[in-house]
Amino acid sequence: MSSRLRHRLRPHGRSPRDRSPSPRGRSLRSRLPLLVGVTLVVVCAVTALTVFLVQRAYLLGDLDQRVTNTAERVHGGTRGTAEAGPDSDKDLAFLDQRGQAVGTIGGTLDVDGYVSAARVVPQDGDPRSLNAAQRAALDGIEADGSLHTRTVPGLGTYRVTALGGSGHAVLTGLPMDGVRDMIRDLVVVEAVVAVVGLAAAGCVCAVVIRRQLRPLGRVAAAAAEVSRSALDRAEATGPTPASGPTPVPGLIRVSERDTDPGSEAGQVGAALNRMIDHVESSLAERQRGEEEIRRSEERTRRLLADASHELRTPLAAIAGYAELMNRGPGMIEPTLAWRRVSAESARMTGLVEDLLLLARLDEGRLPHSAEADLAALVADAVWDARATGDDHDWQLGLLLDTPALVAGDEARLQQVVANLLANARMHTPVGTTVVTSVEATDERRVIRVRDNGPGIPPTLLPRVFERFTRADASRSRPDARSGGSGLGLAIAAAITQAHGGRIGVESEPGRTEFTIELPAIGMPRLLPVDAVSAPSTPTPTSRPPTSPHPTPAPTRAPDIASSSMS
Repeated sequence: MSSRLRHRLRPHGRSPRDRSPSPRGRSLRSRLPLLVGVTLVVVCAVTALTVFLVQRAYLLGDLDQRVTNTAERVHGGTRGTAEAGPDSDKDLAFLDQRGQAVGTIGGTLDVDGYVSAARVVPQDGDPRSLNAAQRAALDGIEADGSLHTRTVPGLGTYRVTALGGSGHAVLTGLPMDGVRDMIRDLVVVEAVVAVVGLAAAGCVCAVVIRRQLRPLGRVAAAAAEVSRSALDRAEATGPTPASGPTPVPGLIRVSERDTDPGSEAGQVGAALNRMIDHVESSLAERQRGEEEIRRSEERTRRLLADASHELRTPLAAIAGYAELMNRGPGMIEPTLAWRRVSAESARMTGLVEDLLLLARLDEGRLPHSAEADLAALVADAVWDARATGDDHDWQLGLLLDTPALVAGDEARLQQVVANLLANARMHTPVGTTVVTSVEATDERRVIRVRDNGPGIPPTLLPRVFERFTRADASRSRPDARSGGSGLGLAIAAAITQAHGGRIGVESEPGRTEFTIELPAIGMPRLLPVDAVSAPSTPTPTSRPPTSPHPTPAPTRAPDIASSSMS
């Protein structure tokens, strides 16, 4: 059953390569010359046939007119002798006149329509009489002036007519050989001219068509080259650079001369170039998306690993102190144990709250919005920093052209400034000057935190606002000043962006400045820009220079003046 089914399906299941190529599958280089050639042959044939028929009708009409005129002239000359009775010699005397065409036949018909006498004008000499066979070929012609074609033996084909009356008629005929020779020559000339013209036109058309199709061939070659490109294997183009995604391979383009919009091939070439541009942009976008997904997955894994380690450290400490307390009072003083457990619990609680805050901000949960005074909250944050780290020189400057009011969550904005100040306190040596300033214009509000510490390492600077980024890569910190969890700057960046602002940093040895820009009330969100800047070659310094004290410009609150808080 299956073999019969395969046998029945085989004629319809042949592969395309097994089938003979159909005419539709031929290229334009073969189809266009063939189509033009057939069209020219048809046009030439119709033209030649029309010329042949018109010329033949004209020549035969002219011959018939001459035959009729000759017959009327002869009949008029013999009408006067009709009453005297028929006389063949007198009736055919017109053939003896000069000027008669060679081959002219003249004859007389009896009452029964038979030729009684006939003569022909030869090439040279006097007219001679026709024999019986030749006369018999002319019998049966009615004397009504109608034209007839007769073949006379030994003389050829003739156009003849007869006119008569009063008992006898005169027959007149002219040869058709001249007309036929002329028509035959015309056909030969037309055939030769048509063949030569078709051959020349075919060659010219083939050359022109091939030249005109060359741009289309180049476009097709470019499309074939693009189709052979490994578009699904971007990694085959080269190794992935450390600074970005895999570069998209440069696809071949149609040359500019083949993209002229004035021609169809140029339009196809221009459309192909646009398609290739779209393909490259799509590939680049896909690669950027894949790279971003890879980086996001890497950040997520690193975030989970860091969060796990950060949470495991206080949990291990709490478990250790609990184990010591379970062993008895002699192992550890209960007050110290409970104090350490409380400290580790607070540390773990703060870490979890920071992670929850980042998660809410990532989900687009905007902070509570109300009118907030940046000058006041920055001043409070600076006073708090002085109370926490009195071994630094804390300075505040207000450069206000207008009240520094913004729409946002005052507590979160103060947390941003507090995180920046805590970062400066923990990562700069004792005696470092930290200057915090507030600037207010009609369109935006700017907070700057600048210190003259050692600066941020260039390798760490591009990732300074990422989560769990720390100068000390290890997770063990002997004391509180060794650094935080690495979430402070990430929280500051997330809160700033949630308020429609942007945060940036510029760092070099001896000068590090964080800048927070927030839109004024009623102003649109600020567009993100490159948030990190560092010199290409850091300049080493033996002693940090002292930052100049900013020029005070208090405009709103007299109790918040520019001053040194050391």
